[in-house]
Amino acid sequence: MANVPEELKYSKTHEWVRLEGSAATIGITDFAQGELSDIVMVELPKVGREVKIEDSIGVIEAVKAVSDLYSPVSGKVVEVNDALSASPETINSDPYGEGWIAKLEFADPGEVEKLMDAAAYKEFLATEGH
Repeated sequence: MANVPEELKYSKTHEWVRLEGSAATIGITDFAQGELSDIVMVELPKVGREVKIEDSIGVIEAVKAVSDLYSPVSGKVVEVNDALSASPETINSDPYGEGWIAKLEFADPGEVEKLMDAAAYKEFLATEGH
């Protein structure tokens, strides 16, 4: 089974969110990186971009698929992980740490409440047949 850290929130499109005050660090889950396999390119969102919940904010290209990256919350992109441009495979090896993708200043704390906790995400994976 995929690694699902307890302290994070999760979306149905397999993004994770780590909350720190009004900042939300986002990335893709261990399950998602495993499904994609070897990640070869990441198109990061632009710093300063205003995004809405579920907007496509970037692209992850792997050997076997190209996948949109969706924002799990609305807000403003305040930082991106530029290191992924040179080493996109970091997402495969450390999806919850060095493989983070972007940081947002989130706009609506109520949106965070709609995300799944670790237990709900594990159940979601099980019911989806993963």
